[in-house]
Amino acid sequence: MTLEPIDPETAVELYLTERETELASTTLSSHRSRLEFFTEWCDEQDIENLNELTGRKLHEFRLWRRNTGDLAPPSEKSQMDTLRVFVRWLGTIDGVDPELYLKVRSPSVNPEDEAKDVMLESDAAEQILQYLQKYEYASIQHVTVSLLWHTMMRRGAAHALDVEDYNPEEQYLEVVNRPDTGTRLKNGNRGERLIALSGDQCLLLDDWIRNKRPDVTDEYGRRPLLATSYGRIALSTIQKYVYRATRPCCRGDACPHSRDPEDCEAMVSDRASTCPSSVGPHAIRRGSITNHLNSDIPETAVGDRANVSSDVLEKHYDRRNKKEKMEQRRKYLDNI
Repeated sequence: MTLEPIDPETAVELYLTERETELASTTLSSHRSRLEFFTEWCDEQDIENLNELTGRKLHEFRLWRRNTGDLAPPSEKSQMDTLRVFVRWLGTIDGVDPELYLKVRSPSVNPEDEAKDVMLESDAAEQILQYLQKYEYASIQHVTVSLLWHTMMRRGAAHALDVEDYNPEEQYLEVVNRPDTGTRLKNGNRGERLIALSGDQCLLLDDWIRNKRPDVTDEYGRRPLLATSYGRIALSTIQKYVYRATRPCCRGDACPHSRDPEDCEAMVSDRASTCPSSVGPHAIRRGSITNHLNSDIPETAVGDRANVSSDVLEKHYDRRNKKEKMEQRRKYLDNI
């Protein structure tokens, strides 16, 4: 085939213009940020025409990005997944071989890295919630995913909520330890707390309770906030909803794994966890905590809201890299 010359900056701008009607603004911004690293690398390598790209050069970029960015494996994966989508698009406009995107490799994430680092990025979370807001408003899946993201609570805490724990007038949820009636919190009584809610979150809960929540009780006569026609939602069902919602194809993104939706096993509802990009509830918690920290909310406030100590917050949940932390500290220098 005949390729048409195109420089990196022009290609990236054309790609972003193409996607701006498809992606949420924060997602588009993340794509721009990641691809700016790619254009910077192209400049360093004197690549003025993307027709020159090869599988080896793409691998060299991956190593360069890893070494210059202090990236955790999940962040490196996000970088390379975005690049793969970009290169796949580039093949549709005769900028590179149409099959070149297959040579863009993302890092494998081992179980130890998964336990420590995997999180739902804030741009992906916003895109997921926008999709649910538009197409599945006030559904049990929408309410569940929204609660987990906005409150940073554990799956067990969401499972333990009753309708009576929601105060719509003062806009908060009360998380209560009730071991004698089937819902013990992970930290017992130390996990009890009040969680403030936004007006939008309250509106969603109001619509769920008023219009869609089944009028059921559990085996103890309690009215679970998250309920199905069978009673209190199961912990495994919460996990299933999260896996479903976090598949990239279900929020409008191209498949980063080059799968055909017609044949992909992850498209079957109960097999959503087989999608390599889907994540579980703890990844939502970790992503939400990191997002709160990136928004300059004090660590003590984040820790109290999420029910996690400062030591555990730093060790297991704070996924900001050293440079991000430095830049946030810089903002306070003017006050000294």
